[in-house]
Amino acid sequence: MYERMLELIDIINEADYNYHTLDNPTITDQEYDKYLKELFEIEEEHPDWIKENSPTQHAGGKIIDSFNKVTHKIPLMSLSDVFSESEIIAFDERIRKEGITPQYMCELKIDGLSVSLLYEKGKLVRAATRGDGTTGEDITHNAKTIKTIPLTLKEPVDIEVRGEIFMNKKTLEELNRVRKENNQPLLQNCRNAAAGSIRQLDSKVAAQRKLDTFIYHLPNPLDYGLHTHAEAIEYMRKLGFKINPNNRLVDDINGILDFINEKGKQRDSLPYDIDGIVIKVNSISEQQKLGFTAKYPKWATAYKFPAKEVITKLTDIIFTVGRTGQITPNAVLEPAIVAGSTISRATLHNEDYIHEKDLKIGDMVSIRKAGDVIPEVIEVKKERRTGKEKDFVMITECPMCNTKLVKIANQVDYYCPNKSCPARHIESLIHFASRDAMNIDGLGDSIIEDFYNFGYIGNIADIYSLNLHAKELIRLEGYGDKSVSNLLDAIENSKVNSLERLIFGLGIPHVGSKTAKILASNYETMDNLINTTEEELVKIPDIGNIIAKSIIGYFTDSHNRAIVEELKALGLNMTYLGQKVENNETFAGKVFVLTGSLTIFTREEAQEKIESLGGKTSNSVSKKTSVVIVGENPGSKYQKAKELGIEIWSEEEFKSKLV
Repeated sequence: MYERMLELIDIINEADYNYHTLDNPTITDQEYDKYLKELFEIEEEHPDWIKENSPTQHAGGKIIDSFNKVTHKIPLMSLSDVFSESEIIAFDERIRKEGITPQYMCELKIDGLSVSLLYEKGKLVRAATRGDGTTGEDITHNAKTIKTIPLTLKEPVDIEVRGEIFMNKKTLEELNRVRKENNQPLLQNCRNAAAGSIRQLDSKVAAQRKLDTFIYHLPNPLDYGLHTHAEAIEYMRKLGFKINPNNRLVDDINGILDFINEKGKQRDSLPYDIDGIVIKVNSISEQQKLGFTAKYPKWATAYKFPAKEVITKLTDIIFTVGRTGQITPNAVLEPAIVAGSTISRATLHNEDYIHEKDLKIGDMVSIRKAGDVIPEVIEVKKERRTGKEKDFVMITECPMCNTKLVKIANQVDYYCPNKSCPARHIESLIHFASRDAMNIDGLGDSIIEDFYNFGYIGNIADIYSLNLHAKELIRLEGYGDKSVSNLLDAIENSKVNSLERLIFGLGIPHVGSKTAKILASNYETMDNLINTTEEELVKIPDIGNIIAKSIIGYFTDSHNRAIVEELKALGLNMTYLGQKVENNETFAGKVFVLTGSLTIFTREEAQEKIESLGGKTSNSVSKKTSVVIVGENPGSKYQKAKELGIEIWSEEEFKSKLV
C-alpha cells in the first residue's frame, strides 16, 4: 500500500503540472478525482506516511517562467469533491454535528480558470491565476481585455475578489470554425481554450478569444461589514462584477438536492460548461467556526456531475459460467465512478469482442453505461500503452469444474458441456430470482450461492420449499428472524406472478423477457405452451426457427417437465395475467425507442403499453425504428432520430395516442 501511495503522488503531481502549468491535461478529470480519492483514503488510514510533496498537502500547479510570480495574501484554496447524494448528506451531517443549523448557497461550478482580481481605490492593479494556491501568475495584461472584468469599480475601494474566467460554447464553435478554415488544430474544449487564451504573452490573442467571467468569492467579507456569503455576492454585484444569476440560497439538504437535480437537467442548455455544483455555508461566522483542513475549507464542497464516459485501467480479464454453460470473459477494472455509481466490472461478451477491440490486460480503456445501465468497455487508449500490457489468452477449460470447453459451429461463444457444473446451477437460480424473472426480493446472488452450498436449494423448485428450513436459516450467520421472514414472504408473493415471468425464469435458451411475454400472451397457459408444436411456434411474429427448436427441446426434456409440474404443485400461477395484444393500427408492427427521463409513465409502463397494442420496443435507433418517444433531457438517440428523419413523439403525444 505504501508503494501505491508513492505511485499515486507521482501520478497526481505530474497531472497537476501538465494541467495547471502546460495547459495540456494528460488524464481526464474523472481519473484525477479517482486517484486523489484513493490517495486520501490511504493517507487517512496511515497518517504517518504523509509526504511533504503529497498533492493532498497543497493545491497543485507550478509557474511558467514567461509570467511574473504573484504571492496571494490570502491563499486560494481548492474545494473537496463529492460524487453522490450520500456524500452530500454526509457533508451536511458533519456541519450539523458542530451545532450549526446552516443555510447554504448553491452555485454552478463553472468549468474554466480561477482568477484573483486586486483593486486599489477602485482601480484594477493586478489579475493572477490560482497557481499553487499561494503563488500564481500575473495575467493582468490579458485580464484587461475581458469586458466583464471592470477596470474601475463603482466605489473607490481596496478589494480582492475571486472568480472564474471561461469561454462560452458559441465562442468556441466560432473559433474552431475559423481554425478549421485555416487548417489549424481545433481547440479541445471551453476550459482548455480559456486557459490557453489567458496565458498568451500577446494580449491581442486573448482579446480575440472573447473570454468571460463570473465572480463568486470575497475572501475577507467581514472587513466590509458583510456577515453572509449572500451579502458578499450582492456587494460585489453592486461594485460592477458579473455574478452568475443561477445562485440560490437554500435552507436544508432537500434544497441542495433539488438545485442539483434542476441544474443537472439544464446543464446542456447553458451557454457555458459546468461540471458540478458548489455548496457553501452562507454564514461567515459559521464558516469561521468550521475552519479549514490543510487543503480545503470545511464549510464548502463541490458536487461533481456523474461522468457519462470515463477512463480507467483494465487490470485483469476473468471468466464466468452462465446458466446455459456459456463462458463469458469479464473486465476487472480499477474502480471508477460512471453516471453516479462505482464500476469495477464489465462484460467483454466473447473472445471475438476482445480481439476486435484489441484489448490487453493493463490497458487504459474508456467505459460507460450502455443504455445508462450496463457497464461496457468502449475502446482502448492505445496511445497510453507502456509496453507492459499483457495479451489476452482465451481459456480452454471451465473455470469451475475444469471440463474442456466446446465451441458450437457458427457461434462465437464457448460452453462448458458439463450439465452438473455447479456454476450453471447457481447461475440458473440467480436468473430465476432476478428482477425481470420472478423478482424475489432478498434472494440475491450471494444468498443463493450460500443456500446452494449449504444444500438448501439445488433447483428452482427448492426455492419454494425454503419455508421448511426456516429455523435452520435463522441460525445461519448473517441471517435473522426478520430477514428470513421477509425473504419467505417475498418467495410466497412471487407465486402469483404472471406467466411470462415464469417462462423467462425457467432459462430456456434464446428466450428473453420480451419473447417470454410474446409466448405467454399467445398461449395464455403453461400447458398450452408445453403442448405446442414447432410449426405453431414459427407462425408467431418474432419467433423464428432457432427459438422454436429451443422451446420444443426444453419441454421435451423430462427433467424440465418434472420441474414445471413440481412448481405447479407448489402453487405457482401458470396463467398469463397481462393484457392481450390489441394490434392497434397506430402501434401494431412498429418499432419504438424511448429516450430521456419520462415523467408520466415509468419506462417499464411505457414499454408494456406499446407491446399491449402490438408494437415493439428497442434500445437503439436505426433505420428500422418507426418512432422515438422523447422525455426530458434526451441524449444521442434523439439526435440520431433527427438525423435519420424518424418520427418523434413527446411523452404527451404518446399518451394522447393511447386513448
